[in-house]
Amino acid sequence: MPGRRAHQVWFIRFIESCLATVVFLVLFPLFVWAQPVQGNASLRGTVYDSQNKPVAGATVQLEAKDGTQPQTAQTDSRGSYGFTALHGGEYTLRAEKAGCGEATSPSFSLGEKEAKTVDLTLAATKPPASQPASLPPPKFFDEPQFTVSGVTDTTNLGGHGSDTVVRTRESIAKETASLGGNPSAPASSASAATEEALRAKVERDAHDFSANHDLGKMLIQAGKAREAIPYLERAAEANPADYDTAYQLALANAKTGNYETARDKAQALLANNDKAELHHLLGDVQEKLGNSLEAVREYQHAAELDPNEAYLFDWGSELLLHHAPEPALEVFTQGSRLFPRSVRMLVGLGAAYFASGSSDLAIQRISQASDLNPADPMPYLFLGKMQSAENVPSTELVEKLHRFVTLHPESAQASYYYAVGLWKRRKTSQDGDIAIQVESLLNNAVRLDPKFGAAYLQLGILHSEQRDFARAISDYRQAIQVSPRMEEAHYRLAQAYRQTGESEKARAELEAYNQMVKESAQRVERERHEIRQFVYTLRDQAPAQTQ
Repeated sequence: MPGRRAHQVWFIRFIESCLATVVFLVLFPLFVWAQPVQGNASLRGTVYDSQNKPVAGATVQLEAKDGTQPQTAQTDSRGSYGFTALHGGEYTLRAEKAGCGEATSPSFSLGEKEAKTVDLTLAATKPPASQPASLPPPKFFDEPQFTVSGVTDTTNLGGHGSDTVVRTRESIAKETASLGGNPSAPASSASAATEEALRAKVERDAHDFSANHDLGKMLIQAGKAREAIPYLERAAEANPADYDTAYQLALANAKTGNYETARDKAQALLANNDKAELHHLLGDVQEKLGNSLEAVREYQHAAELDPNEAYLFDWGSELLLHHAPEPALEVFTQGSRLFPRSVRMLVGLGAAYFASGSSDLAIQRISQASDLNPADPMPYLFLGKMQSAENVPSTELVEKLHRFVTLHPESAQASYYYAVGLWKRRKTSQDGDIAIQVESLLNNAVRLDPKFGAAYLQLGILHSEQRDFARAISDYRQAIQVSPRMEEAHYRLAQAYRQTGESEKARAELEAYNQMVKESAQRVERERHEIRQFVYTLRDQAPAQTQ
């Protein structure tokens, strides 16, 4: 009997062992399949505080859009963080540290094998609504490190470098200034109904102060400043002491080109109302009247009374417009620290670096602006213009332009700027693959915009380098047809005609080119007379010399 019982025990254990083996063989593939497969992408960056200093010990959380478990990291002593073995996909980042604030990135894409860099700038959190803010509003700085002491109408402006570089700097300064101001939004259906009601009220009582004031103010906001003036004048007659009516009336006159009237009304208001909005309005008006020195001082006063984003930007762009890059750099630097999420403030900072001759820093700052809102085309357009002054654009610049054309395939400018970037970065003139890609992009640009003269010109340059002069001539002639004043197209067409032995046509194009260069130089001189250069002094330095 003992032997029989031992045999039974052995048999039971044998069956249990077999079952365990079967279960293992069945479940092991499922277990292996369930294990997460590590990716090959990585993410790194630096966390800064509002003073643009690295923040150590900040918590950084990476969250994937697919709902997988968020990952967390801590910044090191240099403010750096890193995530590795990531999968491609859509992510957002959030960083925070007690006493320093928090920041959240826009959603961004990560490729399967991409190594991406995303920096974050912490912004101070607002106190709870139940608790009044105990801190004073942010200050720009106690005292600017520069003084604008005068203006000069010299025409030798723009700093050192080739004429292309100088013109590009001046063009970018003007376009930066054009980003200022607060354009009026179109009236909504609700405001249209309100406007109709106010008009009816004014018809019933032409001297109703509230109806005239509200209707005039609404018309300004709807872009109808000229129509607003009579209503605001009636409101001012009904209540001469009302500040807002007087301010709106000055604003309406400024928007309709009555600059002297606007200036007089704003200055009269300043006697008893030292308000930032009045100084800012006077800055706009004095600039239009050609009183640049008075304008920049009014912009400065407005920004110091109320350092909001719009006032700081307009102050910096006014300095940049009048060839004062170092003071503009100071203003935009401080403005970017106060408003780290402002795209146009970073663009202004980049433009100031570019005007100072620091192209690398300029491209870095405007690239940061493009990262804040990748869908916004404005920073890419600035990068594209800067590219024209670069012999070999940086890898970062061309990568941003590639993102531009990826996000905006409908944009002719996106295709053109990326094509030029690729063309300038090609290693040899015989790089056939690049030439094919560039030609495709340029053809797409002229398909999207048949009047894009610069794209036709670049196609001609490409075909000339390939010694396909027949096509190059066709391209140059097309460029001239849509842009008759394009100097370079005439010059290159003359060279192409020489290559094909058409000497008379070459001579005619060269004469046209020389005449245009002369007229262009005269036009540039007139424009430079109109924008007078600031004479400024940096602290502990001699006054800036006109260059």
